[in-house]
Amino acid sequence: MTTYKFFLPWIGKGLLILDGPKWFQHRRLLTPGFHYDILKPYVALIADSTKVMLDKWEKMIDKDATKSLEMFEHVSLMTLESIMKCAFSYQSKGQTHRELDSYIKAVYDLTYLVSQRVRTLLYRIDRIYQCTAAGRSFLEACRVAHQHTDKVIEERKKSFRKEGELEKIKQKRYLDFLDILLCAKDENGVGLSDEDLRAEVDTFMFEGHDTTASGISWLLYAMAQNPEHQQRCREEIKETLGDRDTIQWDDLGKIPYTTMCIKESLRLYPPVPGISRQLSKPITFCDGRSLPTGSLVAINIYCIHRNPSVWQDPEVFDPTRFSSEKSSQRHSHAFVPFAAGPRNCIGQQFAMNEMKVALAQILLRFEILPDPAKPPVPIPQVVLKSQNGIHLLLKKLS
Repeated sequence: MTTYKFFLPWIGKGLLILDGPKWFQHRRLLTPGFHYDILKPYVALIADSTKVMLDKWEKMIDKDATKSLEMFEHVSLMTLESIMKCAFSYQSKGQTHRELDSYIKAVYDLTYLVSQRVRTLLYRIDRIYQCTAAGRSFLEACRVAHQHTDKVIEERKKSFRKEGELEKIKQKRYLDFLDILLCAKDENGVGLSDEDLRAEVDTFMFEGHDTTASGISWLLYAMAQNPEHQQRCREEIKETLGDRDTIQWDDLGKIPYTTMCIKESLRLYPPVPGISRQLSKPITFCDGRSLPTGSLVAINIYCIHRNPSVWQDPEVFDPTRFSSEKSSQRHSHAFVPFAAGPRNCIGQQFAMNEMKVALAQILLRFEILPDPAKPPVPIPQVVLKSQNGIHLLLKKLS
C-alpha cells in the first residue's frame, strides 16, 4: 500500500485505499452503479467523445500524413472527457480547445505528478516533497480538483432536497455516477458522507481515466504491430454495424474476435502493471514458506502475463489464447489485468466497454501503422506508459 498513500491528498479514502468494514460498505453501495442498466447509456457518451478525437485526428493528418501522432496524449483527453460525462453529466470541450478548463487540467496534472513522485526517491519523503515546486503544484491541483468536485456535489444535493426532485432524477434518460452515489443507502438508510462522496468521485475519475487511456493506447500499438489481426477486427466490426458508423450497446457482445484482441493486448500491456496487498491473515505458499499477518505483498501483473510456464510463446500476439476452449484450460488467475478476488476492479466492465467502443470507431475510419523511428519503451509506473510516448501513423480509410 506504500504507493497508494501518495494518492491520499487527491482521491482520499475511496475504494482504492479503504480497507476493513468501511471498504466493504462502500463496495456494496457502489456495486449497483456498475450494473449493465447503468452502463448502457454510457456507450453513446463514450462514442461521442471518441468521435471528437477522430475528427481531430483527421484534421491533423490532412495537414501532414507522414507525421506520427502520440497516442497517449490524445486518448487520455478522450477518456477524461468520457469519464467527466459519465460521472458528472459534464459537457466539456477539453479535446478541441488547447486551454483546458481548470478541472480537466488539474486531473491531467495530478496523474502525472503522482507518477513522478512514485519514481523519484526523494519525493517520497513528505517534508521534502512539500518544499518542492512539484509538491506545491500537486497541492494546488488537489485544491482545484476538490473545489470543482465539492461544487458539483453540493449543487446536485440541493436539487435532491427539492420536493419530488429525487424521483425526477431517477427518471432521467440515464443516471450518472454522482446520482448513484447520492442515492446509495445502506441497510440502515445511511448514505455516504460529503468526504466519502468526494473520495469515491475522485477515485472513479482517476481509475476510469488514466488506466483506460493506457489500455487503449497500447491496444492501438498492438493493432499497428499486427495488421492481420487489425484487419480481421475491422471486418468483424463492419459486418456487425452494417451501414452505421457508431457502435451501440447491443453491438458490444457481437464482436468476439475484437474482444479477444483486446484481452491479448491487456495481457501483454496491462494498464496497471503491479498491485500490492496487505495480508489480513497468515499465508503459506506451496513450497512451505510463509508470511505473517500484516505483510505487504507486491504482485507483478506484467510478469504474470508473460510467464512462459503458463503462456506458450508469451511475447507473441495471439488472440486465440482467449477462445473459450483455451481459456478453460488455464488457471483463472493467469490473466488478471483487473486484479482478482473481492478487491478486483469494480469498473472493469466500464473499461472493457470503453475499449471496445474506441477501437471499433477508430478501425472504421483509420488504418493504424507503426512508426519505426519511434518504438515505445514501456515503463511500469502506477499506470503502464511509454518513456517516449506511443507514436503511430494513421491512414484515413476511404
